[in-house]
Parts: sequence; C-alpha cells; structure tokens
Amino acid sequence: MKTDYDVIIAGGGMAGLITASAIGFYSKKSARILVLDRNPPEEAGKKTNNGWTCGDATSMNSLRFLEKNIGVKYESPELEHPVKGVLVYSPDHKTKVRFEGEGFILNRKLLPQRQVRDAKSFDVEFKFNLSADRLVAENGYVTGVTGRADDGTPFKATAKIVIDATGSSSVLRKFLPIESYIEKEIDMDDIEATGRYILDFEQGKEDETFFTPDYCLIHLDQFIAPAGYAWVFPKGKNRVNIGLGVSKSGLNRRNKKFKLNDNLQSLIDKYVKDNPAIKTWRLSAGQAFDGNSKGNWQVPVRRHNDCMVANGFAVVGDAAWLPRPLDAGGIGPSMYAGVILGKVVAHALEAKDYSQEALWGYNVEYMTTHGYQMASFEVLRRYLQTLTNEQINYGMKHFLSEEDIRAISERRHPEFNRTQMMNPILLLRALSEYDLAKGLRYTAKKSQTLVQHNLAYPTTPAGFVAWKKTLLGEIEETTERFKPIEVAE
Repeated sequence: MKTDYDVIIAGGGMAGLITASAIGFYSKKSARILVLDRNPPEEAGKKTNNGWTCGDATSMNSLRFLEKNIGVKYESPELEHPVKGVLVYSPDHKTKVRFEGEGFILNRKLLPQRQVRDAKSFDVEFKFNLSADRLVAENGYVTGVTGRADDGTPFKATAKIVIDATGSSSVLRKFLPIESYIEKEIDMDDIEATGRYILDFEQGKEDETFFTPDYCLIHLDQFIAPAGYAWVFPKGKNRVNIGLGVSKSGLNRRNKKFKLNDNLQSLIDKYVKDNPAIKTWRLSAGQAFDGNSKGNWQVPVRRHNDCMVANGFAVVGDAAWLPRPLDAGGIGPSMYAGVILGKVVAHALEAKDYSQEALWGYNVEYMTTHGYQMASFEVLRRYLQTLTNEQINYGMKHFLSEEDIRAISERRHPEFNRTQMMNPILLLRALSEYDLAKGLRYTAKKSQTLVQHNLAYPTTPAGFVAWKKTLLGEIEETTERFKPIEVAE
C-alpha cells in the first residue's frame, strides 16, 4: 500500500530527533521521514510549557556512541560545560563517592536546533505546531497518525512505521489500537516529580559538597528529596542547574510524619536557599536561557518498557520509559535507543517488512547493549526508598567499596562485598546494621539474577510471554519485600 511517508515520528524532542537522524543515516537518505513537533520551529524540542526542562547532564560515552554510529558530533554551544564525573554525598555530607567519567552539561534549549539541522541533512521533513493525538490502524498494523495543528486544523498522514516519542504520558501508547506486548500505562509510584532552576550566582562559602565547577553533585537525603535525590550540576563557575526529584507517595509520607505541607516547588526553593555556596542568585537570562530557567516535569523511574515494538509501531525515549531508575537520566538511554531503533527501522524498510518480528531487533539490541541493567537498578531504587538517612550514612561509609563504586560508574549493579562477614571488623559493622547489610546483599544477588535474565532476552516474539512471566515474578518479589518507610529527618 502506498503511504504518505515511510516513517512518521511523533515528538521532536531528544529521542525523536536522534531516531530521525539515525533512520536517515542507515537508509542512506532514501527513507521518507516526517517528524511532528507540537512546538514552533524556534522552540523545537520544548518539553513542557516551562521549557526544555532537564538535568542537562550526559556522559562522554553516550556522545561517543552517537558519533561512532551515525557521525553526529555535538560541540559548543550545545555542549555548555565539561565535567569530570559525579560526586554522590551521604545525607550528612561526611561521605562522598566519586564516580569518574567525563561528560558534559548540555544546553537543552540550543541542542534541538542543532538536532533539527542534523535531521534535515538526512532529508528529514518537519511539521511544526502540530500535535499527534491518535494512531491509525488497519489489519492489525499501525498505519498512520491523526492530530491537529495549533489553529485547530485536523491532520492525518499514513506511514509504513510510526514511532512514538511523545513522552512518558503518551496518549499514542495509551490508546494503541492493535494487540501487542507493549505496556500502555505505568504505575504512579514509578513516576517522579522533578523540578529545577538554572541560576547565575555569586560564589558564597567555598564548599565542594555544595558546589564545584568540575563535578556533578548528587545529594541523597530522605528529608530533602523523599524517595528521590537532589542535584547541583555546574554549567560554569557561576552558573548551575539545581533541583530535585521526589515520588508523590514518598513526599506524602514525609509530610504526614512531620506535619508539613511541602510540595515539589517549596522543597526546591528550600534546597536552593540552604546551599551556602550559591548566593545572590538570579534566573539565567539571554537567548540561550529565556523561557527555560525554571521548570518541572514528570520522569519514569522503572525499567524500560519490556517490549517496545508492535506491527508498524515503536516507542522510544520517555514514551518507552527509558530514563535510568536510579538517577532519572534519560539523555544517554535516548541516544543509545534512538541509534539502535534507527538502524532496525532502516533495515525493515529495505526488507519491506514492518511487522513486530521485523522490528524485534530493537528490543534485543537495546536490552543487550544498554538496557539489561535497568531492572536491577529499579530494585536498588526500591531498596533505597526503605532506608533512613542514618542507614544511608552508615552504608555509604562502611559498606560501599571501591569495586562497588567502579561498578556503578560503569552502569553495573554493585555487589556490596563488604557486607559479607569476611573479617572481624566487617562482622561487627554488619551486625550493628544487620538489616542494612542483609538488604544490600539481597539486592546484589537479585541484580545478578535480573542481569542474566535480561541478557537472555528472547530473540523472537515467540519467547516473550515466558520470559516476561519470569521477570515479573522476580520484580514482584522485591516489591513485596521493600515496602517504603516513614521518612526520617
């Protein structure tokens, strides 16, 4: 059947634009690709009315993956500030864990302009000021989308393959009109409310536990950011991306315990106010920051969708719940997934086969390349939500080894070998916090099981049902075991 396009990508954000360029690259510009963006051209990729809200950080490894595979290399001004790695601080600020690994803080307002230019160089077509609202299907295949322009004009276009990159609350995924293995909705406890400022400031007290231009800082604190974390990411010597994320249920428990009425914004404002290194601050302004210096958004923090394809259809980015469960970082996963999906789609177009089976390689390659760790990190996130600040302080000081730090920096699950009773000192430490040691050992063993299971992801749809049944059994066991606690100050 003749279609208007070979591929329609709904959503012109990070994941959608990278996927468009990847399809163009792997198809050698032969594919007819359309990207739909609800924003005007000058605001391409804008995530919410608040702007291009994001933590803005990504690793050098992700950027190199993009360059190596499709030849796209970012530079200034979209790469705003280099960092040497990440420092994670315990609630009492007495213990830090240094995760080495170079990266950059991006300018998320300017980056989409560069990504649109990249996509156009691969002959990708754009329609701005247009939102997709429903999928069109025929004979068990997705065959197009409908939507509306800003002026209310209806829109409809057909395609061999439609890709949903419209974000975590996607109505396209939710109302997918064909049978598939794709999960349509996410549990609200697997969503974090996040918000941040981009600020210019004067240097206050010199304290690298609160700000350093060389490292991204993460603060674990169940009172400041219940069931989440707070961050201070440098965008220069006197500019910062600062914010935090919380789960709704975690914030409700915290407020109830302490008879408080905080919301996300009041927590962020207090976090900024209490930072002694950031003084006399103001919202960053100018062309690169106007309309983007304050914002909030919802981020999925569970493993990615266990299946991301159907007949004539795929999900990517937040629509596929790609952000990492531990830190809600979605830029790197979107780079990996967008490149892999682009390659698979180009091959499907060449073979003239747009079935679930033809697109299945996206599931397999993403899982075995990048996604295999995410279920284990989901388990570790659930466990951390059961700990008090005192337990986090103790665990980071006594139970986190150099091997664990290296594992986390390489996006692997730590083994927490210090919780094993191998010598008298470790025995005393483990006995004094026996439940903590026991929980850490459990998450390490569960991680090994989940990683092995994910690396055995079925190579065809025929094995998916049995594979997922086993996965859900492992996940449900941890959900039952790790019940959230009342937050301790």
